[in-house]
Amino acid sequence: MKKIYCFLAAMIFITGCTTTGHFKVPEGSQLYLYKRATPETISPSGEVTTKPFFWTAAGVPPGGGVPYKLEKDGKVLKEGKLRAKFRVVSIFWPPFSLIYWPMGLNPNITYDLINDKQE
Repeated sequence: MKKIYCFLAAMIFITGCTTTGHFKVPEGSQLYLYKRATPETISPSGEVTTKPFFWTAAGVPPGGGVPYKLEKDGKVLKEGKLRAKFRVVSIFWPPFSLIYWPMGLNPNITYDLINDKQE
């Protein structure tokens, strides 16, 4: 029983510290989210798991959302904003997740940055 509790605690910890989204990006391009200095790692299936975002990422584009930039060979291909989702887990994640990391990527949609669709 103790192993089950440890496993559940570990899963909650991992869930509380990350947000995941599904992307379609041009071949060979690099995705930068939320003005971070390093590009995100995109799995072969298009999944990106990253740190959550601050309240400034709240909202729906074009006015709100998670800022992104696509680069290829050092040149900016596209910039814009992605639809964000409030992370309910941030309410329960101590000590200050609700303050600092309440916004995340929406795991129920695909961010198609090739055809500019977020559905």
